[in-house]
Amino acid sequence: MALRLLAIDTTEDACSAALLIDQTVAERFEVAPRRHSELILPMMDGLLAEAGLRLADLDALGFARGPGAFTGVRIAASVIQGVAFGADLPVVPVSSLQALAQGAHREHRAQAVLSAFDARMGEVYWGVYRSDAGAIMRPVIDERVCAPQEVAPVNGQDWVGVGSGWAAYPTQLAQCCSVPPPVHADAMVHAQDVATIAAALFGEGAAVVAERALPVYLRNQVAWARPG
Repeated sequence: MALRLLAIDTTEDACSAALLIDQTVAERFEVAPRRHSELILPMMDGLLAEAGLRLADLDALGFARGPGAFTGVRIAASVIQGVAFGADLPVVPVSSLQALAQGAHREHRAQAVLSAFDARMGEVYWGVYRSDAGAIMRPVIDERVCAPQEVAPVNGQDWVGVGSGWAAYPTQLAQCCSVPPPVHADAMVHAQDVATIAAALFGEGAAVVAERALPVYLRNQVAWARPG
């Protein structure tokens, strides 16, 4: 039976939702700063309506759990927890940095990706990923927040840089590579890439119950409790 999974992202300025049915993904995506809480539920409802599905017909939910903008990450976790509780669905948390790398693989066929968000305060959220045999971008190191000049050096010459961190600190980040990588600094997380990773992780048993669908901030870890 085909896997049915609904995924969302509100990590940065973009807001998106995606419905994956087996190998087919439909997505709604909009760059809309400060409108995430207004847009995300209608996006989810619209995708389900177009597919003729109800929440009860789904196998799981997925969400970009961070790191990223504090408010956006919190909105995604809050929405997904509420929906998961109401529909009694398992949730697959996905790193937003990993989803960004998955987008680079989808759009540019990148096999090795250096994901960086501008974390403000002179720092970046940093992740390093390589594609596996199933075309899923897998972490090479633990994601972290650090000054751009403190990112760990990487080996090889096939790296691609993606994300707002590369726009903010291009010179410092490029120094981690022996050869400056091609960069797509305007790349944003898409829910369709969250869904692709979530589907793979779901098959590996990585789904959690709603109360464990927690945001990841990296900086100043914040306690997260089940809503009301």
